[in-house]
Amino acid sequence: MTYNPLTEPIIQQLTAIVGEDNLSTAQADLDLHAQDQSHHAAHPAEAVIWPQTGQQVADVLRIANENRIPITPWGVGTSLEGNPIPVMGGISLSFERMNKIVEVHADDFQVTVQPGIGHKDLNEHLARQGLFFPPDPGANATIGGMLANNAAGIRTVRYGASKDNVLQMQVALADGRLIRVGSRSVKQSAGYDLLHLMVGSEGTLGVITEATLKLVPVPAHMSAVVAAFPSIEAAVETVVAVRGSGLDPAALELIDAAHTQMLRTTESINFPDAPVLFMEFHAAHEATLDYGIAMVREICEEMDAISIHATTDHMERKKLWHARHHSYEIMVRSHPDKQFFINDVAVPISAYPELIRYVETLRQSENITLYMIGHAGDGNIHVEFPYSGDDEFEKAMRCNQLVVRKALALGGTATGEHGVGIGKSKYMPEEHGASLDVMWTIKQALDPHNILNPGKIFPVQVEEPSPVV
Repeated sequence: MTYNPLTEPIIQQLTAIVGEDNLSTAQADLDLHAQDQSHHAAHPAEAVIWPQTGQQVADVLRIANENRIPITPWGVGTSLEGNPIPVMGGISLSFERMNKIVEVHADDFQVTVQPGIGHKDLNEHLARQGLFFPPDPGANATIGGMLANNAAGIRTVRYGASKDNVLQMQVALADGRLIRVGSRSVKQSAGYDLLHLMVGSEGTLGVITEATLKLVPVPAHMSAVVAAFPSIEAAVETVVAVRGSGLDPAALELIDAAHTQMLRTTESINFPDAPVLFMEFHAAHEATLDYGIAMVREICEEMDAISIHATTDHMERKKLWHARHHSYEIMVRSHPDKQFFINDVAVPISAYPELIRYVETLRQSENITLYMIGHAGDGNIHVEFPYSGDDEFEKAMRCNQLVVRKALALGGTATGEHGVGIGKSKYMPEEHGASLDVMWTIKQALDPHNILNPGKIFPVQVEEPSPVV
């Protein structure tokens, strides 16, 4: 696909839409929007545009489409697969200034927001009304980015991913049309499900400009349970046992021994140097919570847990979650001379033990340093590879490929929650087969000039990244 440069006359047309203060070609702004938190190489756009309304987004897309200018949406840059990197140049469409809450529909347990609001900022506001938006990817990702990548996180096991918590969206199409998909009605069966076609499409089919989300009441009672095990195999088998017991954990996280050691020494968390399951339970009644804690304690004891600690203390639970959410930053600080590549795969829960055993085998057979941390309750694991220099980078990439292909062989997916972006596009033919051709047909129908986030999802010749140093 051939694209045109962003000429001065086109810049003038775009400036007339968004205003001079909302378009920049300054190198500092281009650099700030050239790379996310992944290891993928930076690619600057030719201009950054900050729209403030859905209509402005649609008008920018119309001009870009007419002139064959690529457009890459940008949330806040916390993604891990190069999803918002403008690999073909053109325009970086930043939603940092579309960050408002449009309306809280408290009686319907819904909220309508602009795409640039961070989910943590949203929940801080909603807490005043006793409500929250459940998906939690850890970082303060924007709602638009979460929906575009179908982000999930720690509470997916109970509340589902982003796709399960959105009812309606406003979307700008490549040709400048501004449409609504879905409905504020919880039950919907009218026509094609365009809502969920857009969710997870990473801005390749349309650009999300507004979303109505499902909310749930803040639980009256919450508990955290931390159980340590003599081996990672015992911890993973416990995951399967807990999921099969009828218990309904709000979170069920696996942290390997290497991670727990770092958390203990840097965060003063009373973890043993052993694999740990971190569980959280929500309930409307204290008795229900107590029953769940007793049941999970019994399961862990049967699986030979070496320690079990349960707490309903808010501050203690908050401290534990702080350590879990900041585990990546803690790992980076613990290896100041290293960069990190983060793998993301998911498998059916019954296949989870085999996947973890395979990663443990790789650790030994490849003589490679790696860490495992994941949303075990829904079969998702992140294998984290520290590296420095070309040799370690290439070994990490080779091991990542082996883990991805093992997940696919087990009936899983190449990406559980980080999206396809740049790095996972090479696995799409293997995972989807002829279905990928159907996806491309849909893409061509909605974006015939391929201006929307080109270079993502579908395998293309994009310059392979060098190690980020």
